[in-house]
Amino acid sequence: MSKHVKDLVVTAVEKLRDDYAVIHLHDPAATLPEILPGQFVEVRVDHSPNTFLRRPISINEVDINKNEFSLLVHAVGEGTKAMLALKPGDKLNCLYPLGHGFTIPEGSGRQLLLCGGGVGTAPLLYYGRRLKEAGHEPTFLLGGRSARDLLQLDQFEQYGRVCCTTEDGTYGEHGRVTDHSVLKSQTFDAVATCGPMPMMQAVARWASSLNLPCEASLENLMACGLGACLCCVVKTIDNHNICVCQDGPVFNTQQLQWQK
Repeated sequence: MSKHVKDLVVTAVEKLRDDYAVIHLHDPAATLPEILPGQFVEVRVDHSPNTFLRRPISINEVDINKNEFSLLVHAVGEGTKAMLALKPGDKLNCLYPLGHGFTIPEGSGRQLLLCGGGVGTAPLLYYGRRLKEAGHEPTFLLGGRSARDLLQLDQFEQYGRVCCTTEDGTYGEHGRVTDHSVLKSQTFDAVATCGPMPMMQAVARWASSLNLPCEASLENLMACGLGACLCCVVKTIDNHNICVCQDGPVFNTQQLQWQK
């Protein structure tokens, strides 16, 4: 799949919280390339003197009719804070689409559980839409510390059932995603997860206990996005080093040592 380096035009910055926003990006010069759910972009952050490296951001949604895609950005450092300060009409230089995405099962009617937490919910929105369009039935299981951490629920509800947990009990069921009752009341054909590492590991262990295939989108630091800098390496079960940016970011969890 070809990669592009382009100055994309910001069409909207949709604030979800003071520290979260969805940034919509449009290519005025060409049709968007094919973008798979789970792929990401490497963003060059201009006007941020101390941000030297590009920032990897998961692709949140794609709108072919508008020739744009969106990024869910959490402002945690100088670079991402600068991104939240963007305004419509500004330009953002992006290297995209990068990495391997989630699997779209063959046929139709498969029941998939998509588990996410924090900014890790970002790629699950586009994945859920693509699953629904392919005739499958996604169920979203989204977790956060409190109700304010659960983002884009209205959008997720367009594509499937949404189940939520919060650690303080302010929304949905009280606990973590692996505590939710849907794991006992419903059967699934496959699982996908993205979010904090302990959450993904717990989801992967649960899936393994039921012999369910499970894919995880890893959120390692990625300086280049092309497998050159080797800062995002993880080990496989046969002790090989692989780059998350080039070989992932989506992996079958049975490949990875961290599940054990």
